[in-house]
Amino acid sequence: MNPRALVRGLAPPLVFGVAFLVLWQIVVRAFDIKPYLFVAPSDISRAFVDNWHLIRRAMIVTGTNALVGMLVGTAIGVGMSFLLLRFRLLDELLTPLAIAVNAIPIFVLVSVFNNMFSTTSEIPRRLMVTLVVYFVVLINVARGLRQVNATHMELMRSYAASPWTIMRKVRIPNAVPYLFTAIKIAAPLAVITAYVSEYFGGPQEGLGARITSNMATAKKANGWAYVAGACLLGLLFYVISIIMESVTARGAATDRRGASPGGRR
Repeated sequence: MNPRALVRGLAPPLVFGVAFLVLWQIVVRAFDIKPYLFVAPSDISRAFVDNWHLIRRAMIVTGTNALVGMLVGTAIGVGMSFLLLRFRLLDELLTPLAIAVNAIPIFVLVSVFNNMFSTTSEIPRRLMVTLVVYFVVLINVARGLRQVNATHMELMRSYAASPWTIMRKVRIPNAVPYLFTAIKIAAPLAVITAYVSEYFGGPQEGLGARITSNMATAKKANGWAYVAGACLLGLLFYVISIIMESVTARGAATDRRGASPGGRR
C-alpha cells in the first residue's frame, strides 16, 4: 500500500474526528451538561484507560464472535453464489428466502437461537453474525459472477472454452472485487451484529452486555468507554479488510506482469 495514498485516505476522517471530539468537549463544558445526560470525551478517555483491561477482555469476546461469524458467513455466501449461478431454479427459490430472513429483526432471531442453545453458549451470536454476513456476501458475489463483460464471454466461446474455463478465467476474476466490497461492508457490520446480539440474553462478557450494564447503573463514562472499544473493534475489522484487498490486488497485478509477453518468471 502506497504510504502517501494511505495518508491521503486517512487524513480527512482523522481531521474530522478530532474536530468533532473537540466540539463535543467544548459543548459539554460550555453548557455545563450533566454527566447523566452527556459525557465529555475527556471523561470517556479517562474511563477507557482506567478500565482498559476489562474493555480489552470484552473486545476479545465480541471480536471472536464477529470473526467466527464473518469467516463462516463469507464461506457459505461464496459457496452458495456458485450454486445459484449453476442452478437457476435454486436461485429463484433461495434468493427471496434470503432477503426475507435478512429482513427479520435481530432480536427475534437471537431469541430463537438463544432458546436452541444453553445460556452460556456464544453460538447464537455467531449464528446471527453468520446470517448477516452471508446475505451481504451472497448478493455481491452472485452479482460479480453474473455481470461479466459480454465481449469477454464471446471471446471465450469463440475459442470453444468449457464452462469451467469460463468460470476460472472470466467469472471468478470479475467477482473478486465484488467479494472484497462485500467484506468491507460486512466487516464492521459483523461487529455491530455481534454486540447488539448480546443485548438479548446469553453470556454477559462481551461489549454489548457491558455497555448495557454500565448505562443502566448510571456509569455513563464507563458505558461510553465500552462504546469506544466497539468503535475500535469495528475499525480494526474494516482496516484488515482493506489490507487484504490491497495485498490481493498487488498479487494479482504481479501475476499479470509475470504472465505478459515482456514479463519474467
